[in-house]
Amino acid sequence: MTIDEIIGHVSGFDGVLALTPSDGDGWPELSWGDAFFYYSPDGVVPTNVQPFATVVTKNYPGDEASRLDRPDTFRVNIHAGKEEFTRRLGRTPREVGGTDVDPGVEDTVIAHPVYGTAGWLAVVNPASKTETAVRELLDSAYRQARARYERRADSSRD
Repeated sequence: MTIDEIIGHVSGFDGVLALTPSDGDGWPELSWGDAFFYYSPDGVVPTNVQPFATVVTKNYPGDEASRLDRPDTFRVNIHAGKEEFTRRLGRTPREVGGTDVDPGVEDTVIAHPVYGTAGWLAVVNPASKTETAVRELLDSAYRQARARYERRADSSRD
């Protein structure tokens, strides 16, 4: 899978805002070239929620273990939630241990090296082994983000 294929897949969901910062648009330089996906039917970047998925193309401070500074390397990060995380990895997000995997391994679904305990999964350079799983995880993360948005909207009307 390419970054463009991932962006195209997620952008096809109703109500998704795909934020792709670049030079001159006011976002921090560190974020340029990356992609952040929000459920935001009004098209405005939410200030009170995190994206439900991201694509990063470089190391961020404190998040260097995947070695994204290698040529042609990126990582898709997906908020899977506890249930899906457990189904995919055979352990809960908060369980320490399990199968320890090199965070830089390619085309393998792993716990996110920084946010795994919060139910995030990651794949460096998704390809044939993980393409179906990445699509399924993105679909699920979208549905969860939309459901959270709808619950918040319903509670604010009460």
